[in-house]
Amino acid sequence: MPRLSAIDRGRAIGQLQAGNRPAAIANVMGVATSTICRLWTRFQASGSTRDGARSGRPRVTTARQDRVIYRQHLHQPFLPATETSRNTVGTHGAPISGTTTRRRLSANHLYCRRPARRTLLTAQHRQQRLQCGHEHLNWNQRQWRDILFTDESRYCISHADGRIRVWRRHNQRYAANNILQHKAWGGPSVMILGGIGLNHLVGPVVFQGIGPGRGNGVNAQRYINQVLGPTVVPYFQLHGNLTFQQDNARPHTARATTAFLQQNNIRVMP
Repeated sequence: MPRLSAIDRGRAIGQLQAGNRPAAIANVMGVATSTICRLWTRFQASGSTRDGARSGRPRVTTARQDRVIYRQHLHQPFLPATETSRNTVGTHGAPISGTTTRRRLSANHLYCRRPARRTLLTAQHRQQRLQCGHEHLNWNQRQWRDILFTDESRYCISHADGRIRVWRRHNQRYAANNILQHKAWGGPSVMILGGIGLNHLVGPVVFQGIGPGRGNGVNAQRYINQVLGPTVVPYFQLHGNLTFQQDNARPHTARATTAFLQQNNIRVMP
């Protein structure tokens, strides 16, 4: 049934005061007879046709529970809202819903988002990085120009492996043209290494024989045979006083790699 507007309420009261029956008025206005009767009762009691104040739906959590929910997720950001819901009994005597938990968190400016993915760092790693930053904080351009920064990256050939979105209609998630297809084992890919400095450029070097499966990744021997030997060593011999920078991946820090760099007098940035 539709709600009566302020004008219709006034018309209904006028007709009731004129002696018309509530049922006849309700039939003309398209509402239930009980609606007209309640309107008349309210008018006689208060002299007004306005709606009374409503308390709204009672909250199922107390203010203290709201604070507990907020603090739990502030200190445990990966805690699922559903787990908090199961462990929180509301004022209605039952566990609260996940929606309620999410609303309480949103009210405190905590929102569900995809987490950023980064390399695992221990406390020692962080301390070492901070120390490295302090040691090189005051380096000038002349000092940095003799550093050759290198890194390798994997690139998928069969499909884009970054974050991709699809625009589709509702209930069309599994339509053939909306599915991003890829090989079950990840598909073919290439590993490419490059180096860059203020006035230097090395590569790109494409690793050969890299693929899925145990033993088919980049190891120390492939790193030496495909990168250091044919590319890095000749470049350093040609350009003289350079310092080689690489990350701490296992092929880079292996004993064979360290020995090879020392044998060829290549200074490595610590």
